[in-house]
Amino acid sequence: MLRIAIAALLGAISLTACAQSKAPETTAAAAPSATDGAVEKRVRDALRQLDPNFSPDYIGAAPFAGFREVVVSGQVLYVTDDGRFLMQAQPYDIGKRALATSEGLLAYRRKLLATLPHSDRIVFAPPNARYTISVFTDIECGYCRKLHQDIAELNRQGIAVEYLAFPRMGLGSKDHTDMISVWCASDRKAALTAAKSDRPVEPKNCTNPVAMQYNVGQQLGISGTPAIFAADGTQLGGYLPPAQLKAALERLPGAAGSP
Repeated sequence: MLRIAIAALLGAISLTACAQSKAPETTAAAAPSATDGAVEKRVRDALRQLDPNFSPDYIGAAPFAGFREVVVSGQVLYVTDDGRFLMQAQPYDIGKRALATSEGLLAYRRKLLATLPHSDRIVFAPPNARYTISVFTDIECGYCRKLHQDIAELNRQGIAVEYLAFPRMGLGSKDHTDMISVWCASDRKAALTAAKSDRPVEPKNCTNPVAMQYNVGQQLGISGTPAIFAADGTQLGGYLPPAQLKAALERLPGAAGSP
């Protein structure tokens, strides 16, 4: 329902969808203000003028002055503090050469990722990993398979990969069914590797986290796979070669550790 609402809202104001970016984001601190509550109410009231049922999942200070950062159905929007203007494009920090994002937005993403238990993830990790990334993956997409071919090198670089399911064709699709079979396999790592090598997936069923992981991915605004998140909540984008991925992680002060 939230996706329908945001699509209708953006369609009504003639905004176009953003493509998933591969550039890393950066954090910018926003000083709290005594008027934050009033500003948030003004922004909420303005959005409800566009749609009375409009209900953002998160509103917080933007990483630049004069705007609120708004998340609805995973989409990040920016609304001026006076509630007059709305824009969808994510700003680029020229000084830091990265997409700008606030600590509030990163915390919101970390909270969502934390709802997905470690035991439900398919993990490829080296001993004493320096970085851990959460990767929403599909078993069929070419770049997901390319990333999986890099697992050994990523582990050598000290990067642990924790896979989460995101069947691109949606719940109820063959892709979804195959991913359930992977997550229900006795050896999930071997099953995932086989599926990403285009080998048949042995049908299996069990209590599984695939739908939950997919739904959280939607809340995070994922529109393509792989979707890579650092421990601090930064979305690093889609596929990156191992050296570039490590360099992107090294630029993030809060990226070490596990999401």
